[in-house]
Amino acid sequence: MTDTTSGTPAPTPSLTLFEQLGGEDAVGAVVDLFYDRVLGDRDLRPYFTGVDLDRLKQHQRRFIGQALGATRPYSGRSMRKAHEHLAVTDDAFGKVVGHLAGALTEAGVDEATIGTIAEALLPLKTDIVTA
Repeated sequence: MTDTTSGTPAPTPSLTLFEQLGGEDAVGAVVDLFYDRVLGDRDLRPYFTGVDLDRLKQHQRRFIGQALGATRPYSGRSMRKAHEHLAVTDDAFGKVVGHLAGALTEAGVDEATIGTIAEALLPLKTDIVTA
C-alpha cells in the first residue's frame, strides 16, 4: 500500500499478540493445554472441584484473548471477584504461571512472547492471591 500524499509506502499496521499467536483457535488450544496441566497438578486440582470447566475455559479464552489484544470483550467477573473465595496462595499462583508458560511453549510460542504475556498478566497477582 502506498501513501497517496507522499508516494511512500504506508506503514503496515502491527499485529496484536492475539493475532501473532493465531487468534481464537490458537488461544483456545493454549487454554486447553493449560487446563490439562493445571488439572494434572495435585496441588492445584482442588481449586477446581465442582467447577464447570467448559464455562471456565470459555471465560479464560476471552480473558486471555482480550489481554493479548483481541477485540472480543471479556465480560466475566473481575479477577479479584472470581478468586476471592479460593484462598489462592503465592505458591499456587506461581505454579499456575509455570503451567501457562509450559502450555505456551508446547504450543510453539517463542520465549520473548511468553515473557511479554507474563508481564501483561503479572499485575493480576494482587487480585488473585488472597492467602
